[in-house]
Amino acid sequence: MATFTVTLPGGKLWTPQYAEAINEDKCIGCGRCFKVCGRDVLQLVGLTEDGERIAVSADPEDDDEDEEYEKKVMTIANPENCVGCEACMKICPKKCYTHTTAEV
Repeated sequence: MATFTVTLPGGKLWTPQYAEAINEDKCIGCGRCFKVCGRDVLQLVGLTEDGERIAVSADPEDDDEDEEYEKKVMTIANPENCVGCEACMKICPKKCYTHTTAEV
């Protein structure tokens, strides 16, 4: 199989790298990647002591004082929306992302 590659208007080849995974152990839930992604790919969740996921807001002003979770992490909620721009990886301060190419 071949890797999906695009020819840009200037003639240069570009291979999109799609968000495949986020290392939840490294993620600090800062929300920078959420803010830079305009494609509704990511979702912030809270993790309880038991590993249960709870929906939380990416806006720090919306944080509830009675937090029911131990920490916040980003998840890839809608991978089909990813266009492979890698903006999430580039802005992540902890380098939590793994990206992959598409095969055609």
